[in-house]
Amino acid sequence: MLPTPRVLVTAAAEATIDLLRDEHGPLMFHQSGGCCDGSSPMCFAKGEFRVGGSDMWLGQIHGCDFFMSASQFEYWQHTQLTVDVVKGRGASFSLEIPLGIRFLIRSRLFTEQEEQNMAPVYDGEEYLERAPEE
Repeated sequence: MLPTPRVLVTAAAEATIDLLRDEHGPLMFHQSGGCCDGSSPMCFAKGEFRVGGSDMWLGQIHGCDFFMSASQFEYWQHTQLTVDVVKGRGASFSLEIPLGIRFLIRSRLFTEQEEQNMAPVYDGEEYLERAPEE
């Protein structure tokens, strides 16, 4: 049985990721938990955002690593996240903003059964230690 993924992605968000990847190369996501749009997932060219021990790697969406601040993860650890995209400009440095759209998170609580088989998470330093050389 496959582990329960912590983060998913909609088809619309995948299409946006493809568009952004064509222009910017490999991508990554980070959700900081700050105020306003700081609590939205932000898309960066891979390596543009430095991760460390205060960040958690939750998995990959459409080939992109997804990180969240450790303090934010404390609140969201029992929740499955789905990255989606909607029309409207966010107030962030995320790569999709010039397109007049923004990524957002939809969420739901894990079931008890899902929580018994969760995908692993790693802090940013652990992730960097395990990541293959590129």
